[in-house]
Amino acid sequence: MATLFDNGTIWTGAQTSDALLVADGVIVALGQQAREGQADETVDLEGGFLMPSFGDGHAHPLYGGLEAAGPQVRQCGSVDEIVAEVARFAAENPDEEWIVGASYDGSLAPGGLFDARWLDAAVLDRPVVLRAWDYHTFWVNSIALLRAGITGDMDDPVLGEIPHRPDGSVLGTLREWGATDLVSNVMPARDEAVRIAALGTAADYFLARGVTWVQDAWVEPADVDTYIAAAEQGALRMRFNLAFYADPRHFDSQVTQYASARDRVQQAGSPLLTANTVKFFADGVVENETGALLAPYCSGLHSHGGQERSDPGSSHGMTLWEGDSLAEAARRVDELGFQIHIHAIGDAAVRQALDAIEYVVAHNGPRDRRPVIAHAQLIDDADIDRFAALGVIPNMQPLWAQMDALMTVLTIPRLGVERADKQYRMHTLENTGAALAFGSDWPVSSGAPLDGIAVAVSRRTAEGDPEGGWIPEEIVPIDRALSSYTAAVAYQAFAENAWGRLVPGASADLVWLDGDPTTTAALDLPGLRVRGTYLQGRRAYAAEQ
Repeated sequence: MATLFDNGTIWTGAQTSDALLVADGVIVALGQQAREGQADETVDLEGGFLMPSFGDGHAHPLYGGLEAAGPQVRQCGSVDEIVAEVARFAAENPDEEWIVGASYDGSLAPGGLFDARWLDAAVLDRPVVLRAWDYHTFWVNSIALLRAGITGDMDDPVLGEIPHRPDGSVLGTLREWGATDLVSNVMPARDEAVRIAALGTAADYFLARGVTWVQDAWVEPADVDTYIAAAEQGALRMRFNLAFYADPRHFDSQVTQYASARDRVQQAGSPLLTANTVKFFADGVVENETGALLAPYCSGLHSHGGQERSDPGSSHGMTLWEGDSLAEAARRVDELGFQIHIHAIGDAAVRQALDAIEYVVAHNGPRDRRPVIAHAQLIDDADIDRFAALGVIPNMQPLWAQMDALMTVLTIPRLGVERADKQYRMHTLENTGAALAFGSDWPVSSGAPLDGIAVAVSRRTAEGDPEGGWIPEEIVPIDRALSSYTAAVAYQAFAENAWGRLVPGASADLVWLDGDPTTTAALDLPGLRVRGTYLQGRRAYAAEQ
């Protein structure tokens, strides 16, 4: 089967053409040579723009898909709205043993601290567990605290925080895995059919936005089972690469299972599913002061519910891997042939991640490893050039580089203006020669690449603030922004010869837009319509007419 795409602009990733011929899922020719080829059908682009489909270098598709199965709190603009939505869902689902939802706006309560009693007003007789949009924080009701055995006299667990009220009672907000796992460990598992359906929901979401490959950046053993089951049922419908989660508390046992889990994925035999990566968290997030910083947070104290503490070192955030343990764990993962993928938000975490990769290179020798540091929100000047020098891919979330409520209410007050103005240094990194790739972190934030690209090329909010852009020297040119969401993600995926560019021999992974993003005003980019998304030449998404 051969298809000619004509009557539009074809952007190959490096230049433009006016026609594209695809045969049996592979790009055959461009321009006049494409028109001279034998085509069974012609797609009239109607003056639109055809380009390589997007890849998402860091997201959480299973979590995102599962959000649709619980109370819809994502769009709620106040605590009262969230409570009302939880009450509605609970009333309509009386047989749900636990009410589980995501992901609420953490800036809706002072300091991101939410009280269990607010959720008690919605549901008193069943546990309620909501994730914040950072996915590092839970907000739970009182019965959920009771089921998890969390009491006011408990010390903070390893790698976690349990904020308290001024009277010493537990507030209801739980930060980081050491605390959230106390609840997760007593929650019933989701039905497997619901989880497989969630992957379908995620595929629908991404394909409608022109995305055909996603790095799932946090996969645990049960998730591997779900992906394999979905693959065996033919339910994936797009490309996924899995990154196995590395937990510093359990790494010695986990690392013995990674290779066998990878083998199971390979044996599933799906061309859409790979498992080549291991994911580390070096720190938390700035918004709840668990991002690891070289200098203290501005308060000099660490917010802990209604109280303030001044424990030694706590004001620098949370380092999840102590000493050289991250470097040694990364070395062991690298020896197994896995790609290293490290979440690092604060400048101390970024330095630790770079040090770990440098250690791996020194001990395991040269190879094409393409390690990834995700987010890289704050990078010390001394570490900027180390990304390119070590071959580290900065996978950044361009949508976050704006002065929205998250930034103004939670982030800047914690970092201070001087440090805040050094966030998301995408253009600076790119100018050093680092292979800048983009991702969304969906469902933490929008998974639409055009939403992120709009910010990357303007550093402005959807309302246009500030005029001229926030830290305008970090604006990324439109062609580079498009490449960071296409060819650069393909490079991150070790797939640069398979997809990410429109060249003869490459897979016909395409997105058809109704307008040209290279000539569209930045604030209008999110309004460009995806007319169709193609995977291996097959139309995987078609917009309604």
